[in-house]
Amino acid sequence: MVLSRASARGYNAAMAEKSAPILILAGDVGGTNTNLALVEYRGGRLEILKAGRYPTKAQSSIILPLSRFLDKAAEIPGFRKPDVCCISGAGMVEDGSIALTNAPWTIVSKEIEERFSFPTVLINDFTALSYAVVILDPEDPSKIIKVPHVDGRSPGPGYGMALVVGAGTGLGVGFVNRKADGSCLAFPSEGGHSEASAFDSLSWSLIRWVRDRCGWEPGIELFASGQGIATIFRFLCSPCFDPSLAQGYETWGKSNVHLLPSEEALLAMGEEDLPAAVALGADSLPRCALAMEIFLNFYARKVSSLACAFLPSGGIYLAGGISSKNQGLILQGRRFMKIFERNYAPHMRAFLENVPVFLVKDYSISLLGAANAAVQMGGIR
Repeated sequence: MVLSRASARGYNAAMAEKSAPILILAGDVGGTNTNLALVEYRGGRLEILKAGRYPTKAQSSIILPLSRFLDKAAEIPGFRKPDVCCISGAGMVEDGSIALTNAPWTIVSKEIEERFSFPTVLINDFTALSYAVVILDPEDPSKIIKVPHVDGRSPGPGYGMALVVGAGTGLGVGFVNRKADGSCLAFPSEGGHSEASAFDSLSWSLIRWVRDRCGWEPGIELFASGQGIATIFRFLCSPCFDPSLAQGYETWGKSNVHLLPSEEALLAMGEEDLPAAVALGADSLPRCALAMEIFLNFYARKVSSLACAFLPSGGIYLAGGISSKNQGLILQGRRFMKIFERNYAPHMRAFLENVPVFLVKDYSISLLGAANAAVQMGGIR
């Protein structure tokens, strides 16, 4: 989240001078939809006053949907121009711009400021999610679920560093430092592209298969994500899969050697639809069930590895569409935790067994995250 010097001066001045309620124009640009909202910050609370949704691929820039949204908002009695704007997008923030990874255009903060005359900051989409999870009520099961540890305990969130790992189409990673006074600071990360580590002969065979296909050492996103589920399933349906290597898995039996016609039929599906189909087929199709079990192993082990690196005393938040839509896979039989808590070092096992872990059910919180980013970065509480 990098601002130009001029943007930073205008942004901080606009926030610091406000004693009245602050009106924030928040945005979240995804591959499918561009979501916008007017959010009011008053008395330490954020409230969405008006929201709008626009198809991302139908736009050529962020300016047109912003114009349409503000024109509609201007019809509201008592409307006033937003004090600040904060927009999140999938991609790295460099020199006040985001070259979107899931749309053929770039968001530029200077263009927004020149067109609409309010200070604007851009943040990564996972930075927005990091700012959002810290304002979720951990006692509201419609938004967030406590993931019990193997021993059944479910500790609540604390202060300090919190880790956000989201398995969706790709794998997002973020960190946010939450303080006792209610302030927080999020840090961007490209941890989803860090290394993928083999944990048995089957996973090593899978990694080697993917490496041969892409020509590079594969990152964890290629396994612990929606595209990862599709990749794992295609490998299990390929001649390179040795069924004997799967005998130690809960979901695999000795009679599953031959590819079933219904499994082969899934291979004709597109990459966008295949992950959901594999997850749905896990109840009846052996290769679907095994693919989901391998996915969970990669996911839990990477989250555990990141926890060892950053010691998130503030908690771990499992976000993303794959996580929220496959709660049973994570919660049933404490599957995720049984893998997550493994470590050769006794003191790290003790830490992992006590860190709070949450499953984020509501993945549509990025707008509030962008608004909270505006508040936190402007020093307003």
